[in-house]
Amino acid sequence: MPIMPDSWIRRMAADHGMIEPFVESQRREGVISFGLSSYGYDARVADEFKVFTNVDNALVDPKSFADDSFVTRKGPTCIIPPNSFALAHTVEYFRIPRDVLVICLGKSTYARCGLIVNVTPLEPEWEGQVTIEISNTTPLPARIYANEGICQFLFLQGAGEPEISYADRKGKYMGQRGVSLPKL
Repeated sequence: MPIMPDSWIRRMAADHGMIEPFVESQRREGVISFGLSSYGYDARVADEFKVFTNVDNALVDPKSFADDSFVTRKGPTCIIPPNSFALAHTVEYFRIPRDVLVICLGKSTYARCGLIVNVTPLEPEWEGQVTIEISNTTPLPARIYANEGICQFLFLQGAGEPEISYADRKGKYMGQRGVSLPKL
């Protein structure tokens, strides 16, 4: 499974709308970097955050997700409380080719601050804004900057197309926009 280079990512974004909006080179002046890199794409986090809270003694249950387990914040930054968690989403909308699997890694700038970014793999023919999980592992509040880099996506091309893609099986997170909460 080769990892795809910047020239392939650029071509797929231009010719097939694989990433929209697409930033053709790394932007880093005064911001946490984002845009096209050598072997990946650094995506930005949007300005909508769902921060988990225990004010109402809610229980996090993936089969019965309660709206009172988080508070929604919108703005240029978001503070994640100590040892807490937030959901966010990418600015970019992705359309994954049928023969590609995408994995995501957090940016080192946030990792060095004790923030862990998790994104499940983007499967062949999945599309949407990516929901991002952010964990603050520190005993201190942590700030996230909207419209700046949050994670890097790596594009792995398979030896061939899968028999059944995410689109073929009509996956439950297809076409999502904004933060998508757990679905059963």
